[in-house]
Amino acid sequence: MTMSLAIYPALVFTVALLVTTAYFLMGGLPLLVLDHQTSLDARFVRGFFNLYYKAAFVTAVGAALSFAALGRLPFAIGAALLALMVVLIRRRLIAAMDALGAQIQSSAPQAIQRFRQMHGVALGINLLQLVVLVWALTKFSL
Repeated sequence: MTMSLAIYPALVFTVALLVTTAYFLMGGLPLLVLDHQTSLDARFVRGFFNLYYKAAFVTAVGAALSFAALGRLPFAIGAALLALMVVLIRRRLIAAMDALGAQIQSSAPQAIQRFRQMHGVALGINLLQLVVLVWALTKFSL
């Protein structure tokens, strides 16, 4: 792929990664108003984050491969690290949300509080990802 053509997939995946991260951050904030007191709330929030992590993984891998083809190794490495981070966070967060969701079903108040905290931490990590993405784009030129 020539340099002029290789830039298009890199730009598309970069924009997709930014949009995915920003969209799920903005979508996850209003979900904090849920009581999280029913298993339905817990399942919905869990599904929301599960979808986000899958979308973030696909776009991060696409960005990593695109930037590698473009010869922009700092971007490729950064996107690959983001994909790895997404896999690790998803694995831990979704498993913990499943366990807490089962406890919420039996009306355990500590589980509800812990689930809300986990939701907030996940949104904080999402915000951090967005800040790092924007920062990286301002530091590295295409």
